[in-house]
Amino acid sequence: MNLALLFNEDFVAPDRVVLRGRRLEHIRSVLGASTGDQLPVGRVNGLMGLGEVIKLTDSEAELVVVLDQQPPPLLPLTLILAMPRPKMFRRILQTSATLGIKDIWLINSYKVEKSFWQTPWLSDQNLRENLTLGLEQAKDTIMPSVHIRKLFKPFVEDELPALLNGKQALVAHPGTAMPCPTHLNTPSALCIGPEGGFTPYEVGKLEEAGCQSVHLGPRILRVETAVPVLVSRLFDACL
Repeated sequence: MNLALLFNEDFVAPDRVVLRGRRLEHIRSVLGASTGDQLPVGRVNGLMGLGEVIKLTDSEAELVVVLDQQPPPLLPLTLILAMPRPKMFRRILQTSATLGIKDIWLINSYKVEKSFWQTPWLSDQNLRENLTLGLEQAKDTIMPSVHIRKLFKPFVEDELPALLNGKQALVAHPGTAMPCPTHLNTPSALCIGPEGGFTPYEVGKLEEAGCQSVHLGPRILRVETAVPVLVSRLFDACL
């Protein structure tokens, strides 16, 4: 935890917060903080700054906070991701938040097993928890939005064209002719398929909606590896 992310419910006064649970344990056991120490903090969807510990017990930490710094710039990227295997999903969410991605769309695909959509990691509470961990790692405060679309064709035909408007849209697909571009740093959209990739039909529909198929070379990467590799290739801010 490189920054303690503060939610509205943590504030007991405009400049004072009380932290319990995971963040308290980190402050006590990992940081070894004591009264008078200052820690990096940030208000969700707001400013960052420092919090001074004024009270520390086994059950809570009370901090006086001064929030006067802007969070890092977001990536101008819409990530459209076939629902990953649940065991990878948490890591991908955290990584996406750490990289500065603020717009995430989880979609269906032929190779996405129906059981993936039953994972408890899709609950609002678990989504917030994992996105929070990613933000705290990166020292960021802007919470990403996650949109869930369980039907591929209606999403691609009815929503995706408008979503791609004004963006350079790419679909990562091994075996295509065009290598993944670099140094975009402009509004973009990136589609990444499931393990085994999108089917030819799905790639065709994505291309009809406005995506350009690109590749990363001859190696086939796991989704959890492909996400940071593709994003860091596309955007200088990740280098």
